[in-house]
Amino acid sequence: MKNRKNIIIIILIVVITLMAVAYSEFATQLKINGNAEITGQWDVKIIGIEAKDVSEGCSAGSPEYTNTTAKFDAKLNKPGDKISYEITIKNAGTIDATLSESKFTSDEEHGSSAIIYSNTKPSETLLAGEQTTVTVTITYDESVTKLPEIKTKSVTGIIEYVQK
Repeated sequence: MKNRKNIIIIILIVVITLMAVAYSEFATQLKINGNAEITGQWDVKIIGIEAKDVSEGCSAGSPEYTNTTAKFDAKLNKPGDKISYEITIKNAGTIDATLSESKFTSDEEHGSSAIIYSNTKPSETLLAGEQTTVTVTITYDESVTKLPEIKTKSVTGIIEYVQK
């Protein structure tokens, strides 16, 4: 009987060993490796500013710009004079952009009421590679009948594009 138990134990050990070998033969470990890279580029910027429609005798100064700012200094002489500045914005990146904000405010409290600012709105959507323009026009109010005490007025504009 004892031999029989030993034989059964040996047979079970052999069977378990064969099963383990068979399992390892039919089991495969798969490895998956991957990398991700962002190749898109965000690059919405100002690429130019140009004075246009400058009234005779007025000075548009030397407009300046960087990728994110535009600056001008207009000098108007008499009521009805005006100067327009065309600011060019380009999406030089590879990601489409959507206009989030376009807001221009002038210093009404400390600035001259004789100076009127107006502006156009840029494109709502700026696809990769496209450009748009914003025109800011400064006008010496033609209804003014006497020289104002305050002769300056500043304007601040914010144009913000976001990823589409």
